[in-house]
Amino acid sequence: MRHNLFITGTDTDVGKTEIACAILHIARQKGLSTAALKPMAAGCELITNENGTREWKNADAIRLQQLCSIPLGYSEVNPVALQKAIAPHLAAYEENKTITVDRLVGFSQNILQKKAGLTVIEGAGGWRVPISHRAMMSQYVQEMKFPVLLVVGIRLGCINHTLLTMEAIARDSLPCIGWIANCIDPDMPAVIENIQTLEHFLPMPCLGIVPFQKSISVEKTAEQINFDLMLKQLEKAGLIK
Repeated sequence: MRHNLFITGTDTDVGKTEIACAILHIARQKGLSTAALKPMAAGCELITNENGTREWKNADAIRLQQLCSIPLGYSEVNPVALQKAIAPHLAAYEENKTITVDRLVGFSQNILQKKAGLTVIEGAGGWRVPISHRAMMSQYVQEMKFPVLLVVGIRLGCINHTLLTMEAIARDSLPCIGWIANCIDPDMPAVIENIQTLEHFLPMPCLGIVPFQKSISVEKTAEQINFDLMLKQLEKAGLIK
């Protein structure tokens, strides 16, 4: 059985890649084949490949690529690599690149044809991030009908950001299978109380609480994620490809 999962966040820099990598790590440990896709990435470095060619690459996309059990080229994992670390639609505009939902769908089909046991698709920024002046990343997810996992950055304002994001996902008629609390602010007061408030208001389960890590470890993050419950939620979503 094959599963596809789109990972979004309550904002940028809330740990989407950290969680995506941990999920891929667990899947491989459980014997599932894995693939990953980050359709758009803004913020790349010019890196020299083994064959001497140079290519713009994003650090998060590289991490995802490394955790794919199915061999994938960098451009397969991150087909749209934008140089500046700014909003994707602005970075694309500066490079005279036109990004459409149809283009992202086409890139996605290439990965889905690999038929991995688990394919993780990581968004850029939050749910309503624009990919152009006409479209948003959420429209791409709607087109692909991916089930969604929300990474909640536990910091001041997270309750409001989470509830608004969940409302937007529901409005787009997509199933959110659950959320993960990622404690990214070591000085955040009332962490447990904030998480308990979210548990009270959200109808979907919390699939993990990741404590603050000064040095991020995929293995330590993976220990905090209820992977079996995540798979059950994917099955309940009824969108298994």
